[in-house]
Parts: sequence; C-alpha cells; structure tokens
Amino acid sequence: MRREITGFSNPLIKRVRSLREKKHRKRENKFIAEGLRILTEAREAGFIPDMIFLEQGQEEHPLAAILCDAVESEGGDIIETSREIISKLTGKDNAQMVVGVFEDIDVTLNDIDRDDADIWMAVQDMRDPGNLGTMMRTCDAVGGGGLFLIDDCTDPFSVEAVRASMGAVFTQKIIKCSWDEFIAWKQSGTGQLIGTSLNTEKDYQAISYETPAFVLTGNEAQGLPPEYEKSCDILVKMPMKGKADSLNAAISSAVMSYEVLNQIRRKK
Repeated sequence: MRREITGFSNPLIKRVRSLREKKHRKRENKFIAEGLRILTEAREAGFIPDMIFLEQGQEEHPLAAILCDAVESEGGDIIETSREIISKLTGKDNAQMVVGVFEDIDVTLNDIDRDDADIWMAVQDMRDPGNLGTMMRTCDAVGGGGLFLIDDCTDPFSVEAVRASMGAVFTQKIIKCSWDEFIAWKQSGTGQLIGTSLNTEKDYQAISYETPAFVLTGNEAQGLPPEYEKSCDILVKMPMKGKADSLNAAISSAVMSYEVLNQIRRKK
C-alpha cells in the first residue's frame, strides 16, 4: 500500500526512528537500511523490506520502481514523506532518498555449512560499528561466507554498521555466538583458525593457509585474549615498518583475508 506521511509526530515515524537504538531494534526485531544501492543489494539477495520511505516530489529512479514493486508484491508499505523526516529516521542531514525497514536476519551456527566458502571472518569483542560494517564489506569482497561475531560485539544491524557494510549485511551470513560455542563448532569439522596477533614472529605471508580459512581478529584496543590465541591453529602478524605498532582491526582483517584469497588464486 502506498501512502503519504507529512507529520513528525506520526506514530509510525516515531516507531521507525526508534530503531536507531538497539533496545528498540531488539524489541521490534527490525532494523533500518538506507540508500537505493544498499536496498537494491538486499532485494537481489532475497531480502525485501516490510516498508520503505521515499522522498516525495522526486522523480522515481528505475531501481526504486523495481524495489517498490517488490515491496507491494510482498504486501509491504510504501510511504512518501519529506527529506526532513527521512533525515530524522536515519540521523543524517544528507539522507538518502530511500529508507527500508527489514526484519532481523537470524543465523545460528547450526545454519552454517563451512564448505560453502573458502574464507570466513571472525571477530571478538568488536566495538566500533564502522569497523564491523567494513569487515562485512571486506568479507563479501573476498568471496567469504560470512562473519562470526564472538562475545560482546557491537550490533551488526545498527544504522552505522549497515551503512558501512554497503549492503554486505545482506550478502553475508552474520552469526552471533560466544567463544565457547564458536570454538566447539569450529573444532567439530575441518578448517584452519588463523589469529592475527602481535604475540608471534610468524609473518602472515610465510604461511601456507588451508581452507576453509577462518580469519580471526580481536578487539580494537586489546586484541585477542591469551586463551583465545592458544586455541588458534596458527598466529600470524604483519610487518610494521613505521612508528605505529598495529593496524586498525578492519584493515588488518582485510589484509589478512586478501593474503588467503591470493594464495587460493595462485593454487588454482
């Protein structure tokens, strides 16, 4: 159904705006994604929003028209509203012309077939939503199967993380689990757990990696706990030639994942 909303005090606007906060996302089991590119990625991956908000008075982009048809065919709502209201929904002054509201994507360890991909990424206690979104995007770029969020990671469905993922939140399997759950699952089958750490002398390019490869990155400030490092099949580090003693967590995981990918390409 297509309709128009013009008032900031409209109950639906307040409800959708509240999804910017984790407690409300959890209560509603919904999250926000913004931008025609990201929503098109979602549609192509098989995810159709329950409702979309369009900026009124604008000529409809062909991809937006396709998206609207998909939403209507699934019985969803199309709301035309002002740019100011869309900015309220997303928390951005330069808001995108399209905002979608999606059902939570729930994936568990039992849903994962490790042989679906050669590369998987895992992160422990990640705090920054921008870093997490970037890691999702990197996992997609290397043809990865998904990202394991271990322990107390930031919400992958926050507006900031979804925005930084550039649609990869819809193309990658995102699995939330504890360390004990993850390591038990990993050890129940094949695969190599590769930890990035400063507590090793093994150069990341000097190792021959096995698949499926699980690239594990720790918390931005503290890295991996010592007991987690002991459970890795191998620990590696990247050379630091300048004054910095470490890389940003998202960049480190990207460099590591591309090294694994390049080895796979050379073997093939």
